[in-house]
Amino acid sequence: MTIKVVRGNPTPEELAAALAVVRARAAAAAAQPSGAEPPRAAWSAPARLVLRTLPQPGLHSWARAHWPA
Repeated sequence: MTIKVVRGNPTPEELAAALAVVRARAAAAAAQPSGAEPPRAAWSAPARLVLRTLPQPGLHSWARAHWPA
């Protein structure tokens, strides 16, 4: 693995920290099975939509449209 500093003058400690992050990400990606899907963010999970209910029609329902119950 080759890392090239394009701009700036990082200290050896900064380079070591950046390299540790890059190596950790590479190790995590290598440990994942080849056919596995990447982890999905919690906010985009379809199961989360089941928990929410849509506002019901009625008096002042427009005011409840943006506020969770």
